[in-house]
Amino acid sequence: MVAPNRTHDDPVAAVTDEARFLHDRSDDFDPLLDAIGDARFVLIGEASHGTHEFYLHRAQITQQLIEEKGFSAVVVEADWPDAYRVNRYVRGADDDRDADAALAGFKRFPQWMWRNRDVLDFVNWLRMHNDAIPRGGANARGQRKCGFYGMDLYSLNTSIAAVLEYLDKVDHAAATRARYRYSCFEDFGEDPQSYGYAASFDLSASCQEQVLAQLREMQERTVHGLKRDGQCAEDESFYAEQNARLVANAEKYYREMFAGHIDTWNIRDTHMVDTIEALTKHLDKTCDAPTKAVVWAHNSHLGDARATEMGQRGEVNVGQLVRERWPGQSFNVGFTTHTGTVTASHDWGEDAELKSVNPSLAGSVERVMHDTGMPNFMLIFNESPRSRAALAEPRLERAIGVIYRPRTERLSHYFQVDLPAQFDAIIHVDTTTAVVPLERSAPFRPLAAETYPTGV
Repeated sequence: MVAPNRTHDDPVAAVTDEARFLHDRSDDFDPLLDAIGDARFVLIGEASHGTHEFYLHRAQITQQLIEEKGFSAVVVEADWPDAYRVNRYVRGADDDRDADAALAGFKRFPQWMWRNRDVLDFVNWLRMHNDAIPRGGANARGQRKCGFYGMDLYSLNTSIAAVLEYLDKVDHAAATRARYRYSCFEDFGEDPQSYGYAASFDLSASCQEQVLAQLREMQERTVHGLKRDGQCAEDESFYAEQNARLVANAEKYYREMFAGHIDTWNIRDTHMVDTIEALTKHLDKTCDAPTKAVVWAHNSHLGDARATEMGQRGEVNVGQLVRERWPGQSFNVGFTTHTGTVTASHDWGEDAELKSVNPSLAGSVERVMHDTGMPNFMLIFNESPRSRAALAEPRLERAIGVIYRPRTERLSHYFQVDLPAQFDAIIHVDTTTAVVPLERSAPFRPLAAETYPTGV
């Protein structure tokens, strides 16, 4: 983080003067699209994994980017094989009868993160948008079909199964070699953490050499141009290669899990950006211009880590790596809220609950936004010099993931940031509501007893 910038300007007054009020109109985000300009990568965050307004506004901005600026890939904080099932549906290449069925691949905790009404609505919209575009071509406005892809690395077992399924169809001998290599994981069942624990203490239990050998073989198949029937076969080959890449990186992730948080965080976020790079290079082969991609993930992944205490600890993230790999070609948007409700769990693997969000802490980024008295607004930093200067010093920022523990919120959910260096723009919704899961697991109720008194 940069050293504190001692400014005499009141941040609340500066933000109040320069913020753009959101009126719930179709043109609310036009100034944001103007600021995005010709950026190739637009990173749109969320301050929690369970807030309706964050999902809604992110979808609205994405729809405009697809329709008005020709974006043709939505890359999300989800596992590759699960999201690729949605990709096949929205591109009209699968047998799933509706968007709900296409989202059925999301079975792993936290299921509600992608199986919720807001994502369902967006997937329905994307299918309708794509259906109006000729297969393999573009419409009169030059728009191509837009895909939906995952960039996370938790799906080790599912990705192994996808590699084997693909090779069974195209090359029996290659499938046999892959089964032999991946059999290294069989002693650990369906729990990759058990593998990671064993491999961290006994190098002979490591599957590192096997997964890297399989990835190299898959990459060689792609380089040699194995095709059966044109672009569809090429896409299928790339899908399988990406699953092999995920297995290799997931093996490393779980093997390092017991070594420390920073190592696994960096492995994960580097894998996400490697996926974005591999995907856009692949898609570039089929069009005349570089692929433009919208990236959906949590604020903590998309806000530049160098502007946060994460960076001081040695962590990198997607926002930082995208800026470094594609200088001047990205634009990132974060979200904040003061209070409301959120869908989250108390601990990993537990049921989803409707939780009350504590009012933001005094001195935090969220409290500055709340103190403006405006319920919904947008702040674009390249056109807001007073706000950029007034906020350019370390402040607390809240991050709620899939777990929310209001009683320990200060320690477990706040970290220091330099907001204008972290994001190019911020959208603030003062009182937010929880996403509605497609499957409501009990209990799903407010936990009012966990909240702090107003004003703390």
